[in-house]
Amino acid sequence: MKKQAVKDILLRVIILMAGLTVAHLGVTLFILADLGTDPFNVLVQGIFRTLALPLLTHGRVHILICLLIIAVLLLTDRSYIRIGTLLCMAFGGPIIDGFTLLLTPLAAVSQHIVFRIVMNLLGCVILAYGMTIVIRSEAGTGPNDLVAVVISDKTKKKFSTVRIITDLAFVGIGWALGGSVGLGTVLCAFCVGPVAGFFLPLNKRLIDRILQSALGSAKN
Repeated sequence: MKKQAVKDILLRVIILMAGLTVAHLGVTLFILADLGTDPFNVLVQGIFRTLALPLLTHGRVHILICLLIIAVLLLTDRSYIRIGTLLCMAFGGPIIDGFTLLLTPLAAVSQHIVFRIVMNLLGCVILAYGMTIVIRSEAGTGPNDLVAVVISDKTKKKFSTVRIITDLAFVGIGWALGGSVGLGTVLCAFCVGPVAGFFLPLNKRLIDRILQSALGSAKN
């Protein structure tokens, strides 16, 4: 039984890492489209610019906000904090850096606004799809995504609706503090939530089948 539980956790972590990789491919396309920062990073950028402390960088502020979210959840409902939450924090940046290195030549092919909008929308869809794999792996979710997940669970409201509201809140607060908002920010705010809401049940069934197949085979 113990061996079975360990295998279940390992499979879920592998699924999570696959979803994280897909999601950050979308983030990379979004960044390379250069049409604006995603909603959470508008908040990070706004706080960074407001604090303007010598030792702070955008990345450090990002980590501090994520740690704050984790701290709040540890005090309110620690069941949401799992190994995947820490993995998302640790590996998100390096994955984006790797994809950026690979895809920058593609982004340089054309700077036409239509090409950039298509890249931005494609990035949003891929981000939403990968994010739902991470969520449905049940191995943990990135701190910024947990905000919408927890609110959706606690209020019993649709995830797609809650995601739009939380993204708009990130944008509003970040913009008020001096963060940059562009067309891509708006597209991301209104696109990711509904697309994620569509893929969540599909990926739940897919992941359940994968786990049942793998763990069922292990029992035989």
